[in-house]
Amino acid sequence: MLKICLASDHRGVHIKAKLMQSLAAAGFAVSDEGTNSDTACDYPDLARLVAQKVSDGEADRGILICGTGIGMAITANKFLGVRAASCYDEVLIEMSRRHNDVNVLCLPGDLIGERPIDDLVLLWLKTEFDGGRHNKRVQKICSIEKANLRCDSAAAETPEPSSGSKGPQR
Repeated sequence: MLKICLASDHRGVHIKAKLMQSLAAAGFAVSDEGTNSDTACDYPDLARLVAQKVSDGEADRGILICGTGIGMAITANKFLGVRAASCYDEVLIEMSRRHNDVNVLCLPGDLIGERPIDDLVLLWLKTEFDGGRHNKRVQKICSIEKANLRCDSAAAETPEPSSGSKGPQR
């Protein structure tokens, strides 16, 4: 049985509550990492809790819910062994598992609309990783992750967010 931990910020709290019930009823071992309030909170704090559990092997998979899923995915992907993606439809959800072996699903609570969220999550949980040529690619991602992981104090400092693109000027 898969162990799944869930967390949401204030914009996904109602979706998370529904998912907790449906996943438990489907026989999954679930844990609630917060929040349980619609009072504004910071999504990185909640993404950290789930990503750490997946990274440490305390959970097999994680589900994070915020407004777009993007900030949760960015945060979760900072943890060793976590492959998080923001997905909102059947194609993205299935491909995230089949080709990328995604172990943390980030859902956009504001964008999911009337889609049956339970069905989307069950599809993600039941879809297997294809392996084969995709395994080689996932292993390359893991190698890049390990090569770029920094634990020194300079890397631990919190950088200021950029105020704009620093890409090439056109």
